[in-house]
Amino acid sequence: MWARMLAYMTGTVDQELLLRNEYLAAENRILRAKIKGRVLLSDAEKATLAEIAYRLGRKALAEVAAVATPETLLTWYRKLIAKKFDGSKHRKSLGRPRIDEAIEGLVIRMAKENPSARTAAKRHSTFQHSTWKRSRWAGRRASSANRNSL
Repeated sequence: MWARMLAYMTGTVDQELLLRNEYLAAENRILRAKIKGRVLLSDAEKATLAEIAYRLGRKALAEVAAVATPETLLTWYRKLIAKKFDGSKHRKSLGRPRIDEAIEGLVIRMAKENPSARTAAKRHSTFQHSTWKRSRWAGRRASSANRNSL
């Protein structure tokens, strides 16, 4: 008895779902006939369609898809997944890390208190680099590094 009742209820639910799908398909045909040209979708809309398209499968998409081809929808899905797992959430920012404000303040204070130390350091590094015998390229690299460090 329970099996018969369950079969009747699931059959009713399946029939209702089929009728809903039929209605939505007819509504889509009517609306598509009224729209001229391409439909521009946002990234969120593309993601929503791509997720459903993936679950639906290529064969069913060939019958249903109207906004884009099945290949396009599945490409959107692949890009969505690639973006989701690209590791960008775990990456740190580029470049050299910021110096703590306390250390920066200390360096500035030391530079203000002893201005001759910077001049002496500059003279020392210039003398040291000028005594090396090196190639033309190494000289450019060393002098640019020297300029950037002071």
